[in-house]
Amino acid sequence: MGFHLKRRHMIDFIFPIALFFVFALSALTLILLAARIYQSTTENSSLQYTARTGLAYISEKIHQTDGGGSIYLDNFDGCDALVMEQTYGEDTYLTYIYASGQNLKELFIRKGVEATAEDGRTILEIRDFSMEQIADNLFRFNCTDRKNTASSTIIGVRSR
Repeated sequence: MGFHLKRRHMIDFIFPIALFFVFALSALTLILLAARIYQSTTENSSLQYTARTGLAYISEKIHQTDGGGSIYLDNFDGCDALVMEQTYGEDTYLTYIYASGQNLKELFIRKGVEATAEDGRTILEIRDFSMEQIADNLFRFNCTDRKNTASSTIIGVRSR
């Protein structure tokens, strides 16, 4: 009865270690690629977030006011402004949305109260903002943010 001794070769030691390093290198490469894709996606999303957010805010404010208020374009303290007029109880209130300097601003005041463009609350930093009434019930808004990303929207108003 001869016992057969198994000889250990150097390959028995090197192969599992090499396999481990190939697995580790593959996992590291996959993680780095995923991180680069995530970074690219968040940067792209961030670029488009600012201008679209300002226009979405304006759109939502118009839709909130559209039920029982009057919506029109006017001049407020030397700035072109979107004016939304609403009545609460016996008092009438005005919401102005306008560009002042490099900011998109909003001001909510009672009708007849004196205010300046500096009194408004900053919604968003912008490079350019324009608005126009293109039909009786349609408004076009254009916004360019600080990173020169431009967005535009057309909003329809039902109440007139």
